[in-house]
Amino acid sequence: MQSEALLLDAAVLTYLAASGVAIASAIGGKERHGAVFSLLLVALALHTGAIALRWQRLDHGPYVDLFEILSSNVWSLHLILLLATLSFRSLRGGLVMALPVLSVLVLWMMATTVKDTAPPVTYETIWLPIHMVLGKVFLGLVVVALGLCLVVVARRTLGWRFTKAPACADAEALAHRVMLVAVVFQTLMLVAGAAWARDAWGRYWAWDPLESWAFLTWVAMLAYLHWRPKHQAATTVNAVLVIGIYVIAFATFFGVPFISLAPHKGAI
Repeated sequence: MQSEALLLDAAVLTYLAASGVAIASAIGGKERHGAVFSLLLVALALHTGAIALRWQRLDHGPYVDLFEILSSNVWSLHLILLLATLSFRSLRGGLVMALPVLSVLVLWMMATTVKDTAPPVTYETIWLPIHMVLGKVFLGLVVVALGLCLVVVARRTLGWRFTKAPACADAEALAHRVMLVAVVFQTLMLVAGAAWARDAWGRYWAWDPLESWAFLTWVAMLAYLHWRPKHQAATTVNAVLVIGIYVIAFATFFGVPFISLAPHKGAI
């Protein structure tokens, strides 16, 4: 356990360092994306080691209790953000806002009690990891779009300057394209979740709190994607809508599962 803790502590410091470099780069007007990417790669490697050691010791993946859920999502969301911004230069302007948002999850993870918890028998199905992976990709893409939209809002309402970020209209348009991809993974996540529910409890859907919030998130996403091309709304309004969807998704992933009595609580 000591090795796990040391690797995780080192990963946390490196994640926070990457966020700090991204902020300093934006303030100074000098692009340091190479340094940010290098730090994220190191952090992910350290975090992977910590997760692997815990997985080996407990003989189950990081998806049972709050600490494991936060840890696996910190890892996956940083990974998806890194892959997206490495693949598409136009998305890099959102790093300055997306990384601090993820730093909140990092700090929450470190403030959470670490304990060893055995998985319930309902987790013994192939549909659970499929459901989780799809959910993590969905949320990761929303974080990518969120970073761009936070840049738009910070520019338009607070007057912040991001010299290396795309123009507001371009950033919002990029965020919209990312959300179009995200909704595909979100839909597949719901389908896989229903298949898991059928294996675990003999029903596809029961409208428990977590299922209801997952459906609400999906409806909010579809409403935004339908509304945006039909109305000539201000760029800032569209950006705020994406931020709102992130808030709902955040509550669905990290709020409702841990306060509801749903039989599959915390299994994202």
